[in-house]
Amino acid sequence: MKVEQISIFMENRPGALEQVTGVLSKANINIRALSLADTSDFGILRLIVNDAATAKKVLQEGGFTVKRTDVVAVEVPDRPGGLHSILTVLARHAINVEYMYAFIERSGENAIIIFRFTPTDEAIDILVKNGFSVLPGEKVYSL
Repeated sequence: MKVEQISIFMENRPGALEQVTGVLSKANINIRALSLADTSDFGILRLIVNDAATAKKVLQEGGFTVKRTDVVAVEVPDRPGGLHSILTVLARHAINVEYMYAFIERSGENAIIIFRFTPTDEAIDILVKNGFSVLPGEKVYSL
């Protein structure tokens, strides 16, 4: 139930994002979700794509530093307090949320949020045992 995410380390300068998306576009890679974190000198672009292996390969060939990470896609009730209900369960079990970002698609009455947890497998077990829907990578890649 893990989702493969790729992180691209890049300079924080005009045109850097365009170069990444150009490489992915030429390889027919579809971006499903993204997050960009930056400092004054560099940025980390985190992506969920339809074909992570190919994306990683073409980006590395294009000179980018790319890392693969497991993240978790969770359906979050799309209502006030929906995210809080998940975070309450995680806090009760001492699960750390390293980062998270919203997924642009909707699934029924739920939003989808991408989480990076410590520890990941334990977080998945706790979420499932508490009735939350954790999406398999294959479903996320095809949304």
